[in-house]
Amino acid sequence: MLAGVLLLIFLPPLVAKDLCKDSQDGFKVRLSIKTALGDDAYEWNESEMFLFRSTLAYAMRKQTNQTYNIANILVCNDTQRVSFVFVVTSPDVPDQLIPKEQVEQAVKKSKHRINNAFLLSDMTLEFLGIPPTLAAPITYDTEPWLIVFGVVIGAVAVGIIALLMSTVSKKRRAKEKAAGLSEADEGIVKENGTTLSSLGGKEGVYNQAFSNDDRFTEL
Repeated sequence: MLAGVLLLIFLPPLVAKDLCKDSQDGFKVRLSIKTALGDDAYEWNESEMFLFRSTLAYAMRKQTNQTYNIANILVCNDTQRVSFVFVVTSPDVPDQLIPKEQVEQAVKKSKHRINNAFLLSDMTLEFLGIPPTLAAPITYDTEPWLIVFGVVIGAVAVGIIALLMSTVSKKRRAKEKAAGLSEADEGIVKENGTTLSSLGGKEGVYNQAFSNDDRFTEL
């Protein structure tokens, strides 16, 4: 193990670059720092790259329980727009690359820790070829469809009750109106076949002819 570490440390830079460039087990990384942080964006430099390699070594350690170091994370094809390719070498055999599938599983398992280290998200720290980490599905104490069903049934019940109350109210008003007309008809009394209402009621109509006779009689 110690020999492997020493060999990795003294591995010529050109050899390391060749391992990275010629490999099919590498992943391209793209960071959108300005997009994510705006005016608070930090500059990407060697210190940030050191942090990235450290987080990848941590992810590989967590996934495999082997002793990975930053020297096992080789980077190449880096650009000023903050994109680069990286590969992972074996802790025991420095010139042997770790299969792409194993690296992908390690990244997926620790993606949120990697994102947090750079204040980024899956949309602004992309590992091309590795799909974004899916959030855990939200669980509810009550199923959403059951809530919607209850709301719909409640609305229908309120509508039916309102319709019934309106019908009953209309019928009641109709009965009251009919009862009022009936009472009015009963109040009209007929005597000798003549309607009293047309004669001014039970008291009859004052005859002006008899009034004149009474006046002359007094004279």
